[in-house]
Amino acid sequence: MNPFDEDRQGAQEFRPELIDGVRTAAIPLKKEDSDFDALLEGIGDARFVLLGEATHGTHEFYKARAALTRRLIVERGFSAVAVEADWPDALRLNQYVHGEGSDADARQALDNFQRFPRWMWRNQEMLELMEWLRAHNAARGKDSPLVGFFGLDLYSLHSSMREVIRYLEPRDPAAAARARHRYACFDRYGTDPQAYGHATAYGFADTCEAEVVEQLLDLRQRKVMDGAREEDALFYAEQNAQLARDAETYYRTMYAGRDESWNLRDTHMADTTDALAEYLGRRYGNPARLVIWAHNSHLGDARATQMGDQGELNLGQLLRERHGRETYNVGFTTHSGSVIAARQWDMPGLRRRVRPAMRGSYEALFHEVGLPGFLLRMEDLGEAGSGLRERRLERAIGVIYAPHSERYSHYFYADLPAQFDAVLHYDRTSALQPLDRDAGHEEEDAADTWPFGM
Repeated sequence: MNPFDEDRQGAQEFRPELIDGVRTAAIPLKKEDSDFDALLEGIGDARFVLLGEATHGTHEFYKARAALTRRLIVERGFSAVAVEADWPDALRLNQYVHGEGSDADARQALDNFQRFPRWMWRNQEMLELMEWLRAHNAARGKDSPLVGFFGLDLYSLHSSMREVIRYLEPRDPAAAARARHRYACFDRYGTDPQAYGHATAYGFADTCEAEVVEQLLDLRQRKVMDGAREEDALFYAEQNAQLARDAETYYRTMYAGRDESWNLRDTHMADTTDALAEYLGRRYGNPARLVIWAHNSHLGDARATQMGDQGELNLGQLLRERHGRETYNVGFTTHSGSVIAARQWDMPGLRRRVRPAMRGSYEALFHEVGLPGFLLRMEDLGEAGSGLRERRLERAIGVIYAPHSERYSHYFYADLPAQFDAVLHYDRTSALQPLDRDAGHEEEDAADTWPFGM
């Protein structure tokens, strides 16, 4: 289908019976305390609950995910929250919610999140959830497992290498010296891992692949010292070493094309999820149940989208393939409002106006339903399901928002009922509340051309 035909298809009006069918299946969102009863019923005994977002800067998405996360922890015994964030940065928060470490409050515990986009985790909504998690853990019995907070992403090459050395230094100085020597392979490229990727991808320098693999294998051969804390510390260090290995490959692959590097990143997130679930299950003696936060583009099954057509996979697809019905994924959509997003990469997050959804898109269809917010479980669709399964445009705003090239920067075709188990639609949404002074300012939208980033 050429772009002209795609745009013509996207401009078609919706059939009245389709709108009525979605309206009949939709469950209005009215009270936060009971809004998600039907969603928890649909989740059932799933061990991996994936909570998405259509942007990286919407208050309603964070608020709903926090409310759902609290209920899953309290009512269903979920043992960890895993998010689209770097492993070592999230571990500082994990310490805080466990009542450990030296941070006085959640705001201080969020200080490790200094990589762009800081507002994605350094915001008021996250701060409130972290304080709740700390209070929840403090109120649990002495022998009860504590709920953890972990990162799944792989951008923290240098900080993960530092954490491996930090773990080894007080326990085995000789092993720490070996690790420092191996990781010194990256020193010639400075602190920018993309410089390493560029130099090695184009043959300007030898890779550090052997060094990160050797260090990972070396760490895996270590025996666990006595005590649960030491068991945790070794697992955290192993994950940092695994991250360094995967990040080395990722940065080399960046220059080979988007599809390959995207697949490596999402495979790393899926492997980290599985490693975390396996470890927590073994550590506490019960199958671990995880709440996972990431963008819709990572959590909605890629096989049901244009992404899958072009060879991309994602975290949601991999967890469905590996765990079947134990995985339940929830997408989030909005028609219009405001969002925190940057105009260009590595620029401050600004409060931006989200344009009304394009005609023919899922978001435009949901706007026609006429409810300010609703839950749509795919199992409830009935006859409307066939109409929804006609591939339509779906919007994805990452950390960059380019409204003047929105069709090609932010929309892709998808089969929504195959992509998600349920969708939460908030028709008009508002920007989240960043903690940093350089984020959240109002800005009128001028011409934007930068591609989207997830």
